[in-house]
Amino acid sequence: MARSAGDKLNAHAAPAANGHMGISQPSSQPLSTTQLISHIPKILPHERVFPIQIGSELFKLSGASLSSDAPSYFSQYFLCQIRQAEENGEDISTAIRTLSIDRDPDTFKDIALHLQGYHVKPRDATHFVRLFADAQFYRLPKLMSQLYEESIFTTIGERQFEIPRELFSDPGNSPNFFSLGFAVFFSSPDELFPGLDREGLLRPPSIVPPAIPTRNGDIFAELLNLLRGYPVNIRDEGHRADLLRDCRYFNFKGLEQRLIPHQISYNLSRRRHEIVLRLRDILKSGITVGSEPTALDPAAGWVNYARPFVDEKAYELVLEIGDESTRLQFGPNGSMRAEFFGEVKTRVAKMFEVISTKLNLPPTTQPLGLLMAQGGASSQPATPGNTPLSADLVRVVMDPEASVTLDGRAWSLEEAGNISVPSSAGGLGGVNSSGGEHNSPTALPLSAPASQPFSRKRRRVDMNGGLEEWIVRTGQWRLRIQGVKNGKAAVECCLVAVKLDAMSSEHARNVQRPFLGG
Repeated sequence: MARSAGDKLNAHAAPAANGHMGISQPSSQPLSTTQLISHIPKILPHERVFPIQIGSELFKLSGASLSSDAPSYFSQYFLCQIRQAEENGEDISTAIRTLSIDRDPDTFKDIALHLQGYHVKPRDATHFVRLFADAQFYRLPKLMSQLYEESIFTTIGERQFEIPRELFSDPGNSPNFFSLGFAVFFSSPDELFPGLDREGLLRPPSIVPPAIPTRNGDIFAELLNLLRGYPVNIRDEGHRADLLRDCRYFNFKGLEQRLIPHQISYNLSRRRHEIVLRLRDILKSGITVGSEPTALDPAAGWVNYARPFVDEKAYELVLEIGDESTRLQFGPNGSMRAEFFGEVKTRVAKMFEVISTKLNLPPTTQPLGLLMAQGGASSQPATPGNTPLSADLVRVVMDPEASVTLDGRAWSLEEAGNISVPSSAGGLGGVNSSGGEHNSPTALPLSAPASQPFSRKRRRVDMNGGLEEWIVRTGQWRLRIQGVKNGKAAVECCLVAVKLDAMSSEHARNVQRPFLGG
């Protein structure tokens, strides 16, 4: 009988789905109280009162109130009693028995207000989960739908938060910790206790209010302000690191991209927009290659970057590499190569692999048979030499526009002597289209400015057979794509120096070494 009653109840309740409480669109004339009541589905007799015992308190609700959010546990229970009394020829007034449920009466007071037509808003996380559990247990479709649209209540650290769900609608920040970790509160309102068998369920499971005691509530409050579109003053790099750490914890990917250190500006000299980013913050999905062919080099181009989920267009990339992980080696005829170490070497190699993919180049230049014998491309060490765009030592170009600080002093190509103003043809200098260096003004001389006595450095250079080396503390580089002959591929990627902070010897490094006491 209950099943057939439920089937009929669904048919009765269908008209109410098109409007609040089953009320149609307002007409020019206001509806009377009788008309308003008549728009509630007549599942139970509207004028009759039905007794419901919740815990220690007795509630008496009209059939109109119980029918306003139906079919439900209540409407099915009393409808079955009415039909059974009619079949047995009993008086309905005496046949209806009190429905007793061992639940919290205080929570049901709010549910009763909802059934009587009042809007019930959760007060805090505990109130929300109790309403949520009982609304599903009593099978109240309208209340379930309302709670599904309500804000998420949670406790971060020692602070309570009410988070509007629309803050998580941005594709860059969803799915996130809340939509994945608290899936029961984001499930469909038609699904009763997702993953739980409803048959034989005497009471709903206990739901603990969402809480994350291990995170900082103040930091989370600042993240919420950023999600709402308000600016947050980043006090220092430690503060930025805290914000980024929790962005990654809560999986706010779009917000993380807004917070990473960067600088976007328009370079009037080059007539293009630039973005400065650290190597560690580069994501493969943001890398593109802008083709800028010239008469001398049809393959010429520059690597561009757009922050995923944030930037609508790509900017010319100026890549910052720090941590004293770059060594510049100067060879004969002014040739320059960069060698990377540690994690930076791995990151540069992976970036070159992505650029190779954007240029439709194979991921590796080794023969397939040798590659398979060594375990495939994934088993190869992460080094620029295992990509088609470079050797292990990456080609470097330095022109007079580069800002160089060597051993704590400003250093320029003109100060080194024997320097003339370079030609603007090709815009690069120092490297021709075939990939070989020539005696152009951009080729870095091996001698330092006469005003800087580097006797220590010269002795080291002599011992290395005339090769000079710099350790780059921090460097900013543009990534130039250019054609090359007799290379592993038709093109290569070289680093064009923008700004360098370098040291020519260990003595220079020791001079800049700080004491721990400040």
